[in-house]
This record gives sequence, structure tokens and C-alpha cells, in this order.
Amino acid sequence: MRIALVTIAMTMLLLQEVKADIQPQKNFDVQRFAGKWYRVGLAYDSLSFAPYRSKLTISMGMVDPQPNGDVNMTMWTGRCVCLSTSCKSKVYVYEKTDTPGVFSYFSSRHNKVKDITVVDTNYTEYAIVFKFKKMNREYSQVSLYGKCVCVCV
Repeated sequence: MRIALVTIAMTMLLLQEVKADIQPQKNFDVQRFAGKWYRVGLAYDSLSFAPYRSKLTISMGMVDPQPNGDVNMTMWTGRCVCLSTSCKSKVYVYEKTDTPGVFSYFSSRHNKVKDITVVDTNYTEYAIVFKFKKMNREYSQVSLYGKCVCVCV
């Protein structure tokens, strides 16, 4: 497991450097990708993000493929892993593109379209997801997602 985490961390760093030719998971299957995921790691090349790194918590998302090929991604904050009644969520609509594993969505926060690419996943344990946006410069973010069977007490 330790070797796998080191490999994933190194992959995240490499993806940050090789923005130009990011390729999605080969034969990506959105139905197999559906379900509950936990964002457990994040690398981001925005200098304005640096002061917030220590505040980053695990967040949970629910990937819900739609009949038209789009995906609804509902995200909850780290305090809502067990989905208590006080949880707040946000739904993002990831629009399908011509390439399986590549989506785009409109960020109301930044008033920009962002690209999402599922770079690597085994569908049951981990996923590496690359987010790209162009504002005053290009920004990229790499997230490590994991699936687990968690018991809320």
C-alpha cells in the first residue's frame, strides 16, 4: 500500500508538470466510475491556494451518471462524511465531451469553464483526476480520490 501511495503521489507531481498532453483513462466507463468517492489528496499550482493547504480536509463526492452522458457530482465537506442533517452540499454538472473520461463544467465561482479528466482509476479503490482552467494564466489541479467502506458512528 505504501508503494502505491508513493506512486500516486509521484504521478500527481508529474501530471502537474505535463499539462499539455493529459490523456484520460483508456476505455473509461462512467457507469463503473459511479458512486461515492473521497478526495484524499490534492496538488494545485495556484500560489493563492498555498495559505489554505493546512485547512484542506477530506471531502466526499457522489458521482451520478445521467442518461444523456453528463455526470452530476455532488460534493460535501469533510465534516459531512457521515451525511448528518447539518451537511451542506454543492452539485456540479460535468458535461460529457467527445472523449470518454473528459468532462467540462461551468464554475460559477470563477465564471469560467473548467475541464475535468479522469486520468487513471481502477474503479474500486482510487482515481486520479486532473482539473484545468484558464484564467489570467493556466491553472491545474490534480486530485487523488479513494473509495472505502466507512462506518459512521
